[in-house]
Amino acid sequence: MRAEPLLITLGDANGLGPELACRLLSGHLPGHLPPYLADRVLLLLGAEASLRAHLSFAGGTPFWTRVDDPARVLAPSGESASPGVYLYEPPGLADIRVQVGQATPDGGRAAGVALATACDLLLAPAPAGVPSPGGPPLQRGPRGLVTLPLHKAMLHAAGYDVPGHTEYLARRAGLGDDEVCMHLGGDVLRVSLVTTHPPLRDVPGLITRQRVLHCLRLTAAHARAIGADGSVAVCGLNPHAGESGRIGSEEIDTIAPAVADAVAEGLDVIGPLPADTLFVKAARGAYAAVLAMYHDQGLAPLKMLHFSDAVNVTLGLPFVRTSVDHGTGFDIAGTGTADTGSFAAALRLACTLCDGKD
Repeated sequence: MRAEPLLITLGDANGLGPELACRLLSGHLPGHLPPYLADRVLLLLGAEASLRAHLSFAGGTPFWTRVDDPARVLAPSGESASPGVYLYEPPGLADIRVQVGQATPDGGRAAGVALATACDLLLAPAPAGVPSPGGPPLQRGPRGLVTLPLHKAMLHAAGYDVPGHTEYLARRAGLGDDEVCMHLGGDVLRVSLVTTHPPLRDVPGLITRQRVLHCLRLTAAHARAIGADGSVAVCGLNPHAGESGRIGSEEIDTIAPAVADAVAEGLDVIGPLPADTLFVKAARGAYAAVLAMYHDQGLAPLKMLHFSDAVNVTLGLPFVRTSVDHGTGFDIAGTGTADTGSFAAALRLACTLCDGKD
């Protein structure tokens, strides 16, 4: 069987997404792909004008094959298409005005339409009664999505009233925002977040026993899926993990009971621990992953180690979703100076997770 196809949304038409796609994939013709992409269909979703705009800066020729129907390359088993890079431009994007490096509603519209199209493809039901020779009915593809960056304000300006990628994908999949978990990682450190982007003053009220337990389950399962041992260390919310209630009670009232629940389920979990020392041990390999209570608690140490190669993964979706761990970079878009490491890592991880996904 051929490797799972991957969808790639180009993100904001004016940002780094189209540039990264051009720089990383333009040389990846059949026979010249890295091993993890060698036998794979890659379907870009977005405005063709955004790719051509970057080529006009950097030189080069189109490296994609345009298709008018995604089914041409995403048919069961991918039998109708050879491995390579394809582009599907969803209806409504032909008139996009590309202004590289500028924040515009058109850029947000390109990102929103591409993301909506990806969900349509990922969440479409399997065709009924399609036989597989000597086996059960074939699954329709794809099962994996890699997202390039969008600009949240421009997404909103284009009429998409969602906080960002993670929430949009969860809602399209019929899930609540609290049913998925944001996870970011590299080779040394992996971090999940109980809360994502609320104001810091709201964080304590959002940390519940059930939410912590749910994130622990998802994080441990992800660690095992990538070949790690599944151990997870849990940060306290307060300095020194509350010092037995002297600095705060969240550790006693909420976090420790959730950890106990996870241990009772057989998970290899420890905590709550003071975050300032926990991350030192995690970076030295003591734990497969860390569960942090809020954004900067977890991502400041992560980005110290993995600023150029971290991958954002949404845990809990019915499909694989990975992403670059950076924004649209309007200030450097079109200059050819952006690091492609995070995009390469996101592609590689998506391949690993898709090929191992039940």
